[in-house]
Amino acid sequence: MNLFDALKHIPHKSSQDSRVPHYLHGAFRRKSISFHNGLTDEKTIVYWFQSKSFTIDLRLKTVTDTAVTERQGWIGDTLWNESSQLLFWEVKPYANYQNHVQWPEPAKLHAIGNSILEFSPSNVYVEDWRQQATDGLFLGLRLKECIDQSTGEHITMDGGLIICGSYIAFALSRIPEIQQKVASLDFNSCEDQALSAIESFEVSISTNGQTKQFTTSEKCYLTAFNFDGFTILDDGSLAQDIQQGDKQLKLIFEVDVFEPSYQLSTSTVTLPAAQDWLKQEQDHLMHHAEMVL
Repeated sequence: MNLFDALKHIPHKSSQDSRVPHYLHGAFRRKSISFHNGLTDEKTIVYWFQSKSFTIDLRLKTVTDTAVTERQGWIGDTLWNESSQLLFWEVKPYANYQNHVQWPEPAKLHAIGNSILEFSPSNVYVEDWRQQATDGLFLGLRLKECIDQSTGEHITMDGGLIICGSYIAFALSRIPEIQQKVASLDFNSCEDQALSAIESFEVSISTNGQTKQFTTSEKCYLTAFNFDGFTILDDGSLAQDIQQGDKQLKLIFEVDVFEPSYQLSTSTVTLPAAQDWLKQEQDHLMHHAEMVL
């Protein structure tokens, strides 16, 4: 069964009990990162997809010319500390394309308009994220079990799918025996024969449709997302049969969120006096203003 046919037969799952503030739901592109030394990067390709309880993240220097050992992608649990107003991520070692944690600090966030400003607590950087999606399907599926169908063995992997309108993110970690080999590698000095093992960790993004435009895995570039082979389980979770390398796997996904028609946040609240000021000064302030994604 195709995923979208399966969705017609399962109950909706609200985002109301989200772990994170609702303005963080969606598909964000990083517009820039500015560092404490005065330098700013506006060119690296970075996407952050946020479901109700987990994140998918992808970072590439260029679309197709990022070295295998320099690609970044991961999937992890998202945790929000209400008292400190800090966002944290818990990423299992096997749920990270790289062998080390590239971004160890939590995030101090400020939302304004369609932008999320992320300040590192140490002030070493600030990132400007822009909401890409506006409305439509909001779906988060998180891998909770993986079964090797030839042996019936439950194997340790992580993965997930997030759809926000026309934006799609998919992540699937390496099979355990490959991950075990990769975990011992030094990415700065690994041999060429290790590269295919490294890039078997997939994080793929589409910004319009079902073709993978950005990915950690070269063989996935400009291929279609696999939305076939789904079945609905008795508890409402979804299973998918896939071929991964030489293994036939059954992926069992928990539905994190499923809202067929969801309005994502692209504006924020301000004070009435501030709105009056903006209206009064709009001939100057709004002359060149436009929505920037």
